[in-house]
Amino acid sequence: MRAFWLAVRSITWAILLPGVVAGYIPWLFFGLGDIHWSPEVPGLYLGVVFAASGIALLAMCIWEFARRGRGTLSPVDPPKELVVQGLYRYVRNPMYLAVSLILIGEHMLTHSWPLLVYWAVCFVIWNVFVIGYEEPTLRRQFGESYERYARDVRRWIPRFRI
Repeated sequence: MRAFWLAVRSITWAILLPGVVAGYIPWLFFGLGDIHWSPEVPGLYLGVVFAASGIALLAMCIWEFARRGRGTLSPVDPPKELVVQGLYRYVRNPMYLAVSLILIGEHMLTHSWPLLVYWAVCFVIWNVFVIGYEEPTLRRQFGESYERYARDVRRWIPRFRI
């Protein structure tokens, strides 16, 4: 029963946070609902690839937060355990990067420059939130294990080791 409620909470927060940021707001304000598919415009295909990749990566992160961390993507219902598996092995903030892929893909689909500006504003806000709230909170909650993780894994740009 606990797994069921965790799934419900995870889905709810996914709809309320990235669903609104990368779905509802672009649909309402930036023309996401007015895409006209044309096979001769290759940018549309690339936009679909970016957006679909972002959705898949976001789903992987949400799953990892629930499975390993026993929590959700919401700051009010966070994981109880530090999640350093999956995409979190490569970058500390893959969810924000996944939403970035979605928004950039939507820009490619809509050709809306205001949507690209919206993404840039979102990214600045996310960066301020990560540095000002998330990282200090994780340091207090997980101590040395988070410090070690932060030393080994970059905030935004993945470091792939061979």
